[in-house]
Parts: sequence; structure tokens; C-alpha cells
Amino acid sequence: MYQESTATEAASTDGMTALYETVVGGIETFSDFLWGGNWGDQVILPVGPITILLLGTGLYLMIGLRFMPLRQLPRAFRSIFTGGHDKEDGAISPFQALATALSGQVGTGNLAGVATAITLGGPAAIFWMWITALVGMASAYGESMLAVRYREHPKDGNSSVAGGPMYYIRNGLGRSWMWLAVLFAVGTLFSALATGNMIQSNSLTNGLVTALGNGGLMDPDAMSSKMIVGAILAVVTFIVIIGGIKSIGSVAGRVVPAMAVTYVLVALFTLVINIGEVPAAFMSIFQGLFEPQAAAGGFLGASIAAGIRFGVERGLFSNEAGQGSAPIAHAAARTKDPVQQGKIAMVGTFLDTMVICTMTALVILTVTGDFVYNEAGETIGYAWQAGLEGIQVTQGAYASALPMGDWYIALILAFFAFTTILGWSYYGERAIAFLGGEKMVLPFRLVWVAFVFIGALQQVDVIWRLGGIANAAMAAPNLIALLLLSGAIFKITKEHDAKIVDGSLDVDYDASAHVDDAPAAEADGETEVKPEDKPES
Repeated sequence: MYQESTATEAASTDGMTALYETVVGGIETFSDFLWGGNWGDQVILPVGPITILLLGTGLYLMIGLRFMPLRQLPRAFRSIFTGGHDKEDGAISPFQALATALSGQVGTGNLAGVATAITLGGPAAIFWMWITALVGMASAYGESMLAVRYREHPKDGNSSVAGGPMYYIRNGLGRSWMWLAVLFAVGTLFSALATGNMIQSNSLTNGLVTALGNGGLMDPDAMSSKMIVGAILAVVTFIVIIGGIKSIGSVAGRVVPAMAVTYVLVALFTLVINIGEVPAAFMSIFQGLFEPQAAAGGFLGASIAAGIRFGVERGLFSNEAGQGSAPIAHAAARTKDPVQQGKIAMVGTFLDTMVICTMTALVILTVTGDFVYNEAGETIGYAWQAGLEGIQVTQGAYASALPMGDWYIALILAFFAFTTILGWSYYGERAIAFLGGEKMVLPFRLVWVAFVFIGALQQVDVIWRLGGIANAAMAAPNLIALLLLSGAIFKITKEHDAKIVDGSLDVDYDASAHVDDAPAAEADGETEVKPEDKPES
């Protein structure tokens, strides 16, 4: 009987393992198709449909805006610190809105995501991350401008403003497109709980437990260690998010700038002491555009297509331009000018990828050391070629360049992950409020805190694999909406720029109205939207 029971348990375990591998394999196959165009070993498209939609939409908007995001980037930087917003419509200052958006953008993608793009796509993947960011600046402008233009005021008073892609889909395109708004909101919930919460919590907890374990302060293998860190993280998260967007914006406005500046300064110092390798790093990035490059272990494994696929995918993971998350934060800004807030949103995309991600990439590509890459103990000169994964590559590079560099990355990762948890909590609550009303916000915050604790204890490898699909579920409906509302984007921007030329810069766009009565009248009494001429689309 005992042997029969053992055999039955073994068969059951094998069956669960096979089911798990089948599910994971299916997830990977679908994600590969969305971003890379491959279905298994078969090439369906040269690049994935989401990649085409993301780059195509950004390029179309950039051309339609006559490259305004590039031409007016300096003006956008200056406008961040423009005062006089205290009495204007909204919940937080434009700077706090940018900081909140950056708290969601600047995260593990800037450290682990960049490393993954290089190891899987070669150094040329960084070029495609740059392209994604540059054309993404147009998408970031358009989506955040629309978010302010079409935001609403919930009547129950739990939130002074509510905006984002689900609102400009409903109010800009009308009720017939409500299905697209719902699809985006559901995708936002999925992405928030998976990649914005549990993955961040797990990464933060594992990093701190490992670092504290190395210092002899706790047992890194004990579940109790993770429970302690997870509980502290959950409590601190609750203290911040229970105050809503004003509390999140206040914390983000202090933590994010300090965190980003510190990271950039340390990265610049690392590059200065390795200055002789910097030209070769740039050369490897551009050389990979025309020929395959050595990947893990030194073999030629990174094709040109892989560079495009992983550069674009990880670029979106990092800067979120076109994904539709950042405009939810920018919709809360105290401003009457949608165009100016859209320009401020461009700055976030630029800082995230062109500055922070570039610093990470250059450190990985310049720092040399003796990195073991096989069981025989053979070494290779660069961490990204040593068969390491994700954050291990970045930690390896910094550890080789600086004393206690791995500790430094663990600390930076903890701050990045924590602020990402805060930013994405607001995105999730706006999605649940759109689907179920403002009464769902407080229960969602409690659920969010619970998931922070659960994520600290779990292995979330499947959720990591779901990340690409979750991002696509948000990006696709948002990018479709941007294309459909592109006429409004171009029209409003042209009117604003004309006022700059004739000197009447005080543009009195009433951002509390934004639409005519038609779509708002069917909003089931949840929101109040004042009438205004609807822009042509």
C-alpha cells in the first residue's frame, strides 16, 4: 500500500510538473509572438505586432507633431518648475505628477531590464531602446495631454480628478468604444498586481534578505526572514498609499529625484574610472545593428531581430511610453493646460531611458573583470557575456568596478522597487474605480497591501513571464486610442503653439470639462463632466 501511495504521489507530481511546463511554455510562446513575431520555431512576422504598433504609433505621432517633442524638450524641462499651480484644477503639482509617473517608470527595468536586453539581444538592443524612447516621447506627450484634456471629477469626492486612457477612450471616442476602455482597465489591473506589485515586492525582499544574510544579520534561507521584510514593506506601503495620490505624490516628489540623481552620479563616476572602455561600448552598440554579436559565453547568439525585439520590449518595460500608465498620474496634475502637462510627461520618458537606462548600459558594457561563465571555471571579461541573468549582470559589473558595488545595487533596487509599488498602486486604483466606482478604492488599497506581503514570500517566475503579455494588454488598446484621437492631439497642439507665436501663452483650456454632453451623459452618474466643444478627431 505504501509503495502504491508513493507511486501515485509521484505520478501526481509528474503530472503537475508537466502541466506547469505546458502553461509556462504557452505563455512564453504567446509573449514571443507579441513582441518578436515568432510562434515557437516558426517566424510569423519579422518583428512582433506589439513592436510594430508601438514604434509605428510613436513615429506617426512624432511626424504629425512635426518633431515637436524633440524641438521643445528644453522648454519642457523648464516648465517642470513653473509655479502658480496651487489654485488650479487637480490634486498634485505638475512636478509631483511627473515624480509619481517616474516612480512607476524608474524601477527594476532600469537595472535588470537593461541587462536582460543586452544579454538576449546584444549591445545593439540599447540602440532600439533609444529609438523606443525617442519616438515614445511623442506617445508620452499625446497620452498625457489627452489624460488631462478628458479627465473627470468623481462626484463622491474620494478623488478630486480621475483620468487616463480609459477616460479619454470613453469621453473622446464615445460609448461605442467602451469595450476598449474596459479592456485597458482590466489589463491595467492585471499588470499592476503582477508586475507593479508582486514582482517588485519579491525583488526587493530577495535583494534585502540576501544582503542582510551576507552581513550575518538574518538567515537568507529562512521563510521567517522574508516574512519580516515583507511585513515591514507592507506596513510602509499602507502608510503611504492610504493617503491617496496626494500622499504618493508627496513621497515620490522627495524620493524619486534623490534616488535618480544618486544613481546617475555613481554611474558617471564608474564610467570616468573606466573611460578608456567607453568608446568601444558605443561602437559595440552601433556595430550590432548590422551583424550578430557575441552573447552569453561569447558565442554569436544575438541576431539583429533579437536586438530589435528585446530593445523595444525592455524599453517599454522601462519607460512605459505608449503603455498608458504614466498618463494616469499626469491626469492628477494641477493645471488647466493639457499641452504643457503633456510636454512635462515627455521629460519622464527622456530621463528614464536616455539618461538612467543609458548609464546602466554603459556600465555593463565598459566594466571588465574575471566573470566565470562555465562549470570548468573559465572566465570572460564582461558580466553580460558570463551567462548571468537580469540583475546579476548589473550587480556583477558594479561589484567589479566599486567596493561593495553589489550592496549598492541592492539598495538602489530596493528604492526603485518600493517607489514602483507606490506609483502602480495609484494606477490600479484608478482602473478599479473606473470599472466598479470610487467605492472600490479603499478595498483595493487593502488588497494591494496584502499582495505586497504575498509577493515577498512567493517565487514569481511565472508572473515575470506574464509581464510581457500584461504590458501588451495595456499598450494595445491605448495605442489604438492614440491613433484614433491623433486628430485631436494635432489640433490642440497646433492651437497651443499658435498662441506661443502670437504671445498669448495664457491658454485657458478648462481641464475639468474636456468633452461634450454625449458620452458623459451615459456615465451612470459616477462622474461630472462639464460641456465643451469636442475636438475634431
